[in-house]
Amino acid sequence: MTDNRYLKRTIVKDSIDSQYLLEGARNLRIYLPPGYNEVLSYPVIYCQDGEDFFNFGRIATSAQQLILDEGIEPFIIVGVDVDKSVRTEEYSPDGTRHQAYVDFFALELLPFIESKYPVRNTPEERILAGDSLGGTVSLHIALQHPDLFTRIISMSGAYYEASQAIVAATGDLDWLNIFMIVGLQEDAYETDRGVYNFVELNRTMHALLQERNAIIHYEEKDGKHQWGFWQKEVPQAIRYFIPQY
Repeated sequence: MTDNRYLKRTIVKDSIDSQYLLEGARNLRIYLPPGYNEVLSYPVIYCQDGEDFFNFGRIATSAQQLILDEGIEPFIIVGVDVDKSVRTEEYSPDGTRHQAYVDFFALELLPFIESKYPVRNTPEERILAGDSLGGTVSLHIALQHPDLFTRIISMSGAYYEASQAIVAATGDLDWLNIFMIVGLQEDAYETDRGVYNFVELNRTMHALLQERNAIIHYEEKDGKHQWGFWQKEVPQAIRYFIPQY
């Protein structure tokens, strides 16, 4: 049975206007931790697929539990919603809307959040999180803006050929710290681009990042390409980057 303290969460709906996105605006959901105080400052996790991270990943519930029971430092979560019909075009580095999304994220979303909420503004205390292509776009945002983002949570990242080529052409990545996990039952997953072995995709990306001196936490576990697997790994991923008091 879920402790009621975990369910008493503060989640604020917000939206941001954009000059880069075709629809002109994007919906957000913001988790504020227990004891939230605007005088304080907080680490922040930016989640791709914001609606899914909150509804299926239960990240706000996990945050409550970690903060209340384990003494993890309170943090803010920013969930960035996505239109699933154009998700691949925004999240994949060879997508038609990818650069516009990266520009929106770095040049509009970040200043908007940092002007409105008391989040910390150092790369070490900004974390990008994503599942599948959400992990992919998180990596590419960081690669384009290493002065802004150096921490990534990647759940079964969809590291297709375009992503591999970009990383292969990249220099030293000793500034990058990435938490990677993939399910062993993701070896023949059907995507909108065909059937892929996500275990091999993640092993290849792991090797490419390792060769470039990135700091990597890498795990393969029993699991399928779905939220039932990722939800269980969310607390561990948060613990990796956000310390106890």
